[in-house]
Amino acid sequence: MFAGDAPRQVWGPEQLRLAVDAACVSLWSWNLADDRFAMDERAFDLWGLPWSDRVTFAELSAHIHPADRDRVQAAFNATRSVPGPYEIDFRIMIGPDIRWVSARGQAAELDAPDVPMFGIFLDVTGRKQAEEGSELLAGEMSHRVKNLLAIATGLTQLTSRSSATVEEMTGQLTQRLTSLGRAHDLVRPLPGAQGKAALLGDLMAVLLSPYDDTGAFAGRIRVAVPRMGVGEATATTLAMVVHELATNSVKHGALSMPPGSLDVTGRTDGGEVIITWAESGGPEVVDEPQMAGFGSRMIQRSIASHLAGSLTYDWQKTGLVATLVMQADRLGK
Repeated sequence: MFAGDAPRQVWGPEQLRLAVDAACVSLWSWNLADDRFAMDERAFDLWGLPWSDRVTFAELSAHIHPADRDRVQAAFNATRSVPGPYEIDFRIMIGPDIRWVSARGQAAELDAPDVPMFGIFLDVTGRKQAEEGSELLAGEMSHRVKNLLAIATGLTQLTSRSSATVEEMTGQLTQRLTSLGRAHDLVRPLPGAQGKAALLGDLMAVLLSPYDDTGAFAGRIRVAVPRMGVGEATATTLAMVVHELATNSVKHGALSMPPGSLDVTGRTDGGEVIITWAESGGPEVVDEPQMAGFGSRMIQRSIASHLAGSLTYDWQKTGLVATLVMQADRLGK
């Protein structure tokens, strides 16, 4: 039997409903004459609305994210004058939650304005979150590579000032870059929840060891923090903070000059742990830098979400004084 001789499949209402359910598709129609939306039960669940035989476009618009509302309204209004298929993605708000919805439909022909429009809603929240995660990861990787290059340049210059011979410089630079590699491992979480809690002071010592001097200005980085353990997630966040602050210091701050020094101190206050990063002896601070780059935003977000804390900057003439506040009960995580 040839393929053309096969019996033709008949798609009835039940088969179509099974296909729609399998694809998790929500159906809707829009009557432009009276602005009435008709939707199936899945669509009402998607929008977080109680079932009703009538809902207007204005009522649906109230649930669209304010940043997307004008764009969605303009796109739907354009279907009145531009016939044919269309598609638009936007966010809707269901209480405190945000969902991504893809609306696809077929606009009515211009010579048939009274014919309702038909379309579907798709919940594409998972896909959008994956895309945002990929963009964040790409940005983070680009930022870290640039930081590592800047740090390597700064460490090379630092080593050249304290070395008398090429051999001595090679040995010191190799040691510093090796320490930098050990510290960089702390920036990324280990798979499978590997690793145990470490002492806060030991963690700081490892993170800052690549930047200390071994020549005439040895010991210019001083650490005095409370004896307390930190968990793996906390260590990762702290490593990101220290790397960002140290990179800026090597490029522009106290660690960019031979006499510059850094004091990292800590104390507890009630349920909070307060870490102070104080630079001195570097270039005089004339204009307050704007800490609005990718690295700064990423760190602020990590501190807020993982440590329930904050990081503030005080740009004094003698150097930066940064204050990191963390909740003590988060440190062990």
